Amino acid sequence: MSMKSQPYNVRSERFEIRLFFPLLANFLTFAFVLSFLTGQSLAFTITEPAEGTTLAAGSTISVHVDLGKDSGIIKVRYYWYGEQDETLVEQDDSTATGSIVAQVAMIGLAEQDPAFSGPLKVPQDGIGPMRLLAVAEISRGRLGTRSIFDEVIVNVEPPAALTAIDFETDKPLQLGRTGQSSAFGHVDSLGKIFELPVVGEFADDIIRRISAPSTGTSYHSSNPDVIRVLSNGLLQIVGNGKTVLTVTNRGQHGVLDVGVTVNDEPNEPPVADAGPNRTVKGGSKVKLNGLKSRDPEGEALYYAWSQVRGSKVSLLDVNGPEASFQAPYVSEPRTYRFKLRVTDKKGADSLPAFVDVTVEP
Repeated sequence: MSMKSQPYNVRSERFEIRLFFPLLANFLTFAFVLSFLTGQSLAFTITEPAEGTTLAAGSTISVHVDLGKDSGIIKVRYYWYGEQDETLVEQDDSTATGSIVAQVAMIGLAEQDPAFSGPLKVPQDGIGPMRLLAVAEISRGRLGTRSIFDEVIVNVEPPAALTAIDFETDKPLQLGRTGQSSAFGHVDSLGKIFELPVVGEFADDIIRRISAPSTGTSYHSSNPDVIRVLSNGLLQIVGNGKTVLTVTNRGQHGVLDVGVTVNDEPNEPPVADAGPNRTVKGGSKVKLNGLKSRDPEGEALYYAWSQVRGSKVSLLDVNGPEASFQAPYVSEPRTYRFKLRVTDKKGADSLPAFVDVTVEP
């Protein structure tokens, strides 16, 4: 008895293939939504405190992390930083060498409940936007360890009223060739940009640094032809003479007499250009490009690169036009932010320029 072969239905198979990809897309979307609804993250994430939360300085909060798909985590180190602090570290106090510029606020371990979470004290002297950085250490067996991170920006408010404003500098402040304050480095030219070290005395007997406008501080110069108020609480020398700087925060005022005696040769400040934001792959070598920075008079520039966001990376050639670093391996996209300042030969400074580098798996 002979058997007839069944005809091959090409049209039916094409139909099934056409259906496969939409069904796959729907499945992945469903999985993503399900993970969102169940609170499960795909990557190591700080879930508490939430981004933008207002916290009281000196209070104790509960910090929680979601491990996501990252396995093999040994411990999690937590650090507090000001929003633009450059004192980044990624090391344990017990293994650190040299000067410790940022203390570990808490170490989370697997045996804690919830794992790697627990009570965390908000810095007592904190004020304004602060970054909570969590660095998780992952074991790779004989290959050693690698680290991943997440961070959130929260707003820290003092629990007590501001009672007085003071300046951590000479009074009156002399800038230039006559009795120059060493706190601001070499100042002998128009165009120098500096930050005034302003502190606030609060009713809880804590002194907090309030130089940044993000802490509620505003500046006024009685003579903008001598010192001009720039953005981000920065001040620029634009002429010789005297001025009175008035600082205001939370209804309190502080005044500082300033005298300037510098070389009055006209000098336009340089402009820093840190290049466009970029996206790179983990493990690749990243070159930061400041070559488009310029000086109006065409003078040579001095460069200063620093990192102001993300888990610390080893940044090379920080005083050259092109700094570089090795992009860490990540489980999910993470953003690293870098700052560039340039100075001309006469000492005039640029405003800071920033560039974000997003590292992808």
